[in-house]
Amino acid sequence: MSALIEFAIFPTDHGESKSEFVARVIKMIQESGVPYQFTPMGTIIETQTVAEGLEIVQKAYEILQVDCNRIYSTIKIDYRAGKNNRLESKVKSVEAKL
Repeated sequence: MSALIEFAIFPTDHGESKSEFVARVIKMIQESGVPYQFTPMGTIIETQTVAEGLEIVQKAYEILQVDCNRIYSTIKIDYRAGKNNRLESKVKSVEAKL
């Protein structure tokens, strides 16, 4: 099983730059041990279940709620049974066809 979850999360009540807040979330993801890919517009994590991935998203909210009053997020989920390591394999599959 594999759940790819792409999400972006940041406060809207703390000026223009969001890097300090994004860094907090990325540190938590690193410490969780799940595979992830950080991009300029969001982060993709790969977990065994959707519930496991949503737990990480919930932790991101908890981290930001400490000092943020308004938080914006987007979430996309791609679940596929019987597959693993899709964070890398999906990209390699397309690259092989180029």
